Amino acid sequence: MRSPAKSRVRSNPLATREEVLELLKGVEAPRGGDIVSAGVVRALTVGDEGAVRFVMEVPPKEAEAWEAVRQKAEAALKGAGVAEVAIALTGHVEKAPPDLKPSKPAQTGPERIPGVEHIIAIASGKGGVGKSTVSANIACALAQQGKRVGLLDADVYGPSQPRMMGVSGRPASPDGKTILPLRNHGVTLMSIGLMTNEDQAVVWRGPMLMGALQQMMMQVQWGALDVLIVDLPPGTGDVQMTLSQKAVVDGAVIVSTPQDVALLDARKGIDMFKQLKVPILGMVENMSTHICSECGHEEHVFGHGGVAKEASALGVPLLAEVPLDLQIRLASDGGAPIVVTQPDSAQAQAFHAVAKALVEAGAA
Repeated sequence: MRSPAKSRVRSNPLATREEVLELLKGVEAPRGGDIVSAGVVRALTVGDEGAVRFVMEVPPKEAEAWEAVRQKAEAALKGAGVAEVAIALTGHVEKAPPDLKPSKPAQTGPERIPGVEHIIAIASGKGGVGKSTVSANIACALAQQGKRVGLLDADVYGPSQPRMMGVSGRPASPDGKTILPLRNHGVTLMSIGLMTNEDQAVVWRGPMLMGALQQMMMQVQWGALDVLIVDLPPGTGDVQMTLSQKAVVDGAVIVSTPQDVALLDARKGIDMFKQLKVPILGMVENMSTHICSECGHEEHVFGHGGVAKEASALGVPLLAEVPLDLQIRLASDGGAPIVVTQPDSAQAQAFHAVAKALVEAGAA
């Protein structure tokens, strides 16, 4: 990990993207309002030496008016003390209204991410079943088994991996194109949560989601990995489809609690992967049972055996039954999954069993 050069002198007094955006809000757009609110400022970066670069994507018919605005934006930044400013003006082609039966985009086929041997998607039909906790623990368990592991937090609306993996700070980009991921517990991590404030909502439509996912897959310098674990958002939406259509996914692990409501949604997730021709590597029953720490009484809070029955019906392995346990939650909230803090515990062994099964299946 590159250590920050504290002695480096920045030529730009606007040290962050937020400060640059705040200044650009003072630049008026041709039709009123400012250029930030107009949504034309794209791919904004503030380099290590303070250089500000971004693209203004505007309608081609208004290029002349926007060129004047571009010059005003450049002047405003230089007037604020920014020594190096690069603003590219590009035209956005306005297409005719789509037909009721839109044509499908040209398919180039899924591609391998450079340097990544295998990709495993961790998915769930609904939220709240512990998919991110399972993802973090599987990633760390594989790393402890000697694998070179990456973890991509693709749960764009609820990115929790930075907290669970104990990682903070913004990833660096030495050239404005390549993103350098962060690393902890032997796992290389990238998450949209590292690019936003912890309490900041990501309000994006489908095309922006797909673009962000493609950037995190293809523009992150993952290095040589045996396996990339992808923590997907719940449901059957744009992110899942983009991942399967753009990257070669070796298989998916479905996480569910035993209750019938969760299994109903899990079946939809399984059917989606079948349609996308992604193999189901197995299922994990999370919050399978609760053992009272005081008296040792075992209680099946969400029922028991539902996931095992579903896995049997599908002809896929039940990879693990993970208990509902306070220590798992405390470890995740503390930034170190339980396979790291208590590797020999019964709770951690459930995740190690999943990792071992994935290795034996040739998926990791």
